[in-house]
Amino acid sequence: MRRITREDAIKAIGGADDVVIAQMIGTGATVDELAEAQAWMANDEPLMNAGKALPSGRVGELVDILSELQASEDDGDEPGAVPAGNEG
Repeated sequence: MRRITREDAIKAIGGADDVVIAQMIGTGATVDELAEAQAWMANDEPLMNAGKALPSGRVGELVDILSELQASEDDGDEPGAVPAGNEG
């Protein structure tokens, strides 16, 4: 099984910063595990209804990373950006 590369991470998440890409690579996950995590992110309800267990291990780590990234995008923040009013 081939491990996630920088190129795989960029394809999966687009313009994320280097920290997020490094986190994804650091999980040691394979390309197949990344695809499974993306499937969970896209639509978890049918997977749960089909009896699939909640993601754990490396897939779970990727789901957590992707969830955090999605939440920051939903809030209108760029990953790694300083929240408004906290510039220092």
